[in-house]
Amino acid sequence: MEDVQNSPAKVAMSINRVGVRDLTLPLVVRDRKTGSQHTMAKVALSVDLPAHFKGTHMSRFVEALEDWTEELDYESFFNLLSDILRRLEARSAHAELSFPFCLKKKSPVSGRIGVMSYDCSVEGELVGNKLEFTLGVKIPVMTVCPCSKAISDEGAHSQRAVVHIKTKSDGFVWIEDLVEIAEQSGSCEVYSLLKREDEKHVTEKSFSNPTFVEDVVRNAAMGLEKHPKILWYKVDVDSFESIHNHCAFASIVKG
Repeated sequence: MEDVQNSPAKVAMSINRVGVRDLTLPLVVRDRKTGSQHTMAKVALSVDLPAHFKGTHMSRFVEALEDWTEELDYESFFNLLSDILRRLEARSAHAELSFPFCLKKKSPVSGRIGVMSYDCSVEGELVGNKLEFTLGVKIPVMTVCPCSKAISDEGAHSQRAVVHIKTKSDGFVWIEDLVEIAEQSGSCEVYSLLKREDEKHVTEKSFSNPTFVEDVVRNAAMGLEKHPKILWYKVDVDSFESIHNHCAFASIVKG
């Protein structure tokens, strides 16, 4: 049968990335407490395409994914991208996996356990034998406005913020490490289950520790600086302001 994809392109222009996205597959992720955790991932796979090729072979991405172990670590990710390079005869291969990661979390006073789900991602690009591997998390926190507290006779405005961390590291980093760094950066952590005594604790703790969005991003960056294996990071914080018709944000990038 004719291989149309390998025929000459009418417009001889190279493409940076071409591939497939919104694939769904089971994924096994390392869990610090239980060893491993089963979850589901949304997957995007792509390669570069030279100017002289009309198209790429989309089915080969799916074939490579079907042959993958579904266990997420540096070695398996490297093997997946290497397989894609070989199958597609490309110079660079890129993959991005987005998945929920669940942790059982105790309420601060009652000790009641509820499950927290965190949005996580892994992104990698392989060029030759060099793999750039990025781990990301999005963690909700609570913030209380220091300015509002200082100028108000009663209370202050408070809101939820999201700390988005991306890291590159020298060796393995637990997702839980990034979760802890993010959760410690705001006025207080967010919980899935709170009894009345827990709500009292969370309210009093957050109001005794008011934070601007600038404080949150600096606190998170400081925690990442202290991590022995993290070489590069980007922290974005979005604060969903409760008394404004806008969001506040701050960002720090290392390097």
